[in-house]
Amino acid sequence: MTTPLRGPLLLGVRHHGPGSARAVRAALDAASPRVVLIEGPPEGDALVSLAADPQMRPPVALLAHAVDDPGRAAFWPLAEFSPEWVAIRWALAHDAPVRFIDLPATHSLAFKDDSEDGHADGNGADPDGAPGPGDRERALRIDPLAVLAEAAGYDDAERWWEDVVEHRGGTDGDDPFAPFAAVGEAMGALREEYGGGGHRRDLVREAYMRLQLRAARKEFGDDQVAVVCGAWHVPALGAGSTATADRALLKGLPKVKSEMTWVPWTHHRLARHSGYGAGIDSPGWYGHLFGAPDRPVTRWMTKVAGLLREEDQPVSSAHVIEAVRLAETLATMRGRPLAGLTETTDAIRAVMCDGSDVPLALIRDRLIVGDVLGEVPDSAPAVPLQRDLTRLQRSLRLKPEALEREVDLDLRKETDAGRSRLLHRLRLLAIGWGEPAAGRGSTGTFRESWRLRWEPELYVRVAEAGVWGTTVLSAATAKAESQAVSATALSEVTALAEQCLLAELTDALPVVMKALADRAALDADVGHLAQALPALARSLRYGDVRSTDTAALGEVAAGLAERICVGLPPACAALDAEGAAEMRAHLDGVHTAIGLLPAAPDRPAGDLSGRWAAVLRKLAARDTVPGVIRGRATRLLLDDGRLPEDEAARLMGLALSPGAPPADAAAWIEGFVGGASGGGMLLVHDERLLALVDTWLAGVPAASFTDVLPLLRRTFSAYEPGVRRTLGELVRRGPAAGGARPDRVEAGIPGFGAAVDETRADAVLPVLRLLLCDPDHDHDHDHRIDHDNDLVGVAR
Repeated sequence: MTTPLRGPLLLGVRHHGPGSARAVRAALDAASPRVVLIEGPPEGDALVSLAADPQMRPPVALLAHAVDDPGRAAFWPLAEFSPEWVAIRWALAHDAPVRFIDLPATHSLAFKDDSEDGHADGNGADPDGAPGPGDRERALRIDPLAVLAEAAGYDDAERWWEDVVEHRGGTDGDDPFAPFAAVGEAMGALREEYGGGGHRRDLVREAYMRLQLRAARKEFGDDQVAVVCGAWHVPALGAGSTATADRALLKGLPKVKSEMTWVPWTHHRLARHSGYGAGIDSPGWYGHLFGAPDRPVTRWMTKVAGLLREEDQPVSSAHVIEAVRLAETLATMRGRPLAGLTETTDAIRAVMCDGSDVPLALIRDRLIVGDVLGEVPDSAPAVPLQRDLTRLQRSLRLKPEALEREVDLDLRKETDAGRSRLLHRLRLLAIGWGEPAAGRGSTGTFRESWRLRWEPELYVRVAEAGVWGTTVLSAATAKAESQAVSATALSEVTALAEQCLLAELTDALPVVMKALADRAALDADVGHLAQALPALARSLRYGDVRSTDTAALGEVAAGLAERICVGLPPACAALDAEGAAEMRAHLDGVHTAIGLLPAAPDRPAGDLSGRWAAVLRKLAARDTVPGVIRGRATRLLLDDGRLPEDEAARLMGLALSPGAPPADAAAWIEGFVGGASGGGMLLVHDERLLALVDTWLAGVPAASFTDVLPLLRRTFSAYEPGVRRTLGELVRRGPAAGGARPDRVEAGIPGFGAAVDETRADAVLPVLRLLLCDPDHDHDHDHRIDHDNDLVGVAR
């Protein structure tokens, strides 16, 4: 039996609760109010009609940002199962006005440390904001749902909420208002005990809500107003505060100019773990509960089975039936009205996943949380830059998606080249839609791989980037020019030049190149020059692929290379361990870069390579250069075929001689065979080098061994497991390794391990004869000789 209404209908809800959403719909159908008031920013009133647009598909969010500071923004997300969304759709379908009554965004954005969302959730999930008038100095911060769940004997607030609300169907007998009366009474008791609950801005927000409620009651009548708000606020809206007192609370609030629009949202961002204050643990599960017309557990198990089958897991109809039975049995044993997420997950693990939690991670990501991305109509307000980005996304067929995916681009194709330009321009604008990834195919300059994932926060980044221009191209160009002028480090400008070439910002290149030339001329630090050169070398290659004129860039790169060749040897002297490790990284970068630099008309490429080889020889031979750099220079020369193996072995022998300090010798080894440079395979195939390392290591004094051990462990731990295993076998066998290869014996090059000891090998012959021959059997002399020769071969 329906309770007659007296006064406004206060519908206290939990944001994003399907049970609350069903109950709100039932209550609105029963009351048929003339106006619906919803907790949210009043600036959204002008946009609420878009909720009826066929293109609008939740989850979506109202996005407000400060005009002068777009980075200061707030979201008000709504899912299909959000009570506020259900109320909006009900009002639009019944031609009832919809008004948002929370504190305006123009004020909430002005508060310092503002939260990411504007919701004051029924579970007390609002983050703290700036202090508001009337705050209690020692207010206790509580979670209302946790307190009520504990009072009911539950240790899990989510589970309690599911049992009392989500699994009920939204009504209490024939009275659709009874659930809200019960929730309001419970929240009233909590507020009597805890006051404001520690949410300091709630006092200001609730004062504004009361003023808006009074205005609606005066306009439409007490019995014609319905309010949908967080359950925590219901007692405050019914409190006997005066309008004068409420206005006093709102006096002098900070203010900023703001704009608002609708933006797509995702289930992932609705999840509590994503950082959203009023979030829920399982938006995908709640969406299923709201949308399932009947048998929600059976339908859920069918969804899970479908997902596992897509991943080639052997799941049959029998698995689904048994999982449903187990979930329902667990619910009965645990005294729950319906199998909840806990029971279904336990059943899925036991029946469909063979007790493993590994497939459950996929189920949680795809179904329990979900990867749904909402849509908003084209008529929704947007900054010009966002409209241009949307146009480019459509023309390039690069649709934003909530699920992370990888795309491989072939830059020889016009569409893929356009996608590459767009993604690089967005990266320059700090709009992180895509991140470069290691591709599965070619590693050449004609291919790129990207990892894409669209997050709702990127709409804020687009709004921030709008200050640079109205199109992606103009905004990226303007920002690149500004960064070039303001950059102080040479490496910053070289990285910017690389970005401009990747993004094909031809209008920005002159400004960037001038800044690059100026910084390069003034910077005398060899480390800075070495850090800048690799980016320039890569830029020249990218310019070739994108048909960009890079002549000026090539001149700067060649000049940097010349200055590095002159200044590097003295810069490598007398470095400490940290400085030597940093310079070794620069050495690798410069070596690779010089190999990439093309020949210039007045500077043949071979001449530059020859000069660089001479620098490496100086570094390899100077005792004042740290061991890690000397070893690295030796290795680079050996790899390029500019150093004979005999000479490399001589340099290693000098570095590992008894007179060399053990720590310096270990550093030389790290430079020579350390890192991902194939040093392990070099030792596997060169017995002489391995013998030198083994002999040196065996002769390190015990007092010094503990000092060099960490460095050696770091060096050899970088090798592939198979390489480490092979080296271990070679060292373990030692002298029994079989000697050197025949070609090395002919060249007079000793192998790893000593030759076979003939005397010790002959000593085992009598034992072998006893094991393999009948000692009582008389053999002829020739046969015995042949047999002994065979035994010698076996022994050896």
